[in-house]
Amino acid sequence: MESQLGLMNVWNQGDAITRGVAVLLLGMSLWSWVVIILKSLDILRYKKLAAKATNFWHSSSLGEGLHTLGEADDNPFHQLVQAGQEASVHHRDTRVQLQDAIDVSDWVTRSLRNSIDDSTARLQSGLAVLASVGSTAPFVGLFGTVWGIYHALLGMGMAGQATIDKVAGPVGEALIMTALGLAVAIPAVLGYNALVRGNKAILTKLNRFAHDLHAYFVTGTRVGQGKQD
Repeated sequence: MESQLGLMNVWNQGDAITRGVAVLLLGMSLWSWVVIILKSLDILRYKKLAAKATNFWHSSSLGEGLHTLGEADDNPFHQLVQAGQEASVHHRDTRVQLQDAIDVSDWVTRSLRNSIDDSTARLQSGLAVLASVGSTAPFVGLFGTVWGIYHALLGMGMAGQATIDKVAGPVGEALIMTALGLAVAIPAVLGYNALVRGNKAILTKLNRFAHDLHAYFVTGTRVGQGKQD
């Protein structure tokens, strides 16, 4: 009896729609786990870069500070320094453009904000996948359950048998699809919330770093110089 029940029997006894729902749920699960793992690794890497940003202020020169931050590729802290430096130099050396009417503080602020916006977009990439999976997977599983029950009852009706032992097995197997939908949705929702918290922490560090950079490029001195980060 037990050998005739379970996930394999759902697959073997199910039609194309039941199998399609199962494959779709599997794909959604794999997709969400790939996003969770990759984005978690990104957050861990950004936290290490944030630690280097603290050492940036102990450098003897801007060039040494950039070297301390590491490579510019996918390094939001390094990119912030470059954006602020380029904005400061461009504003100082340019005398014949309309932007000269913009205060240096506003010009640097806009450049730093653009850099942070780009970093925010990269941090949030992939989160829409988790939100979509978390909100739709239970309904996909429910659809599989409804279709499975319909398929099972139709088969039993054609066979002319409707005793409880004949109904319980197929209906119970159909309910497995709902459980699978929840099993896909719950990690996606938890992963989404965890990644949002991680991104918020990184963005907080970026905004603090940008605030200090703004003061440095405008006044030549970091705000609260000498304070502990």
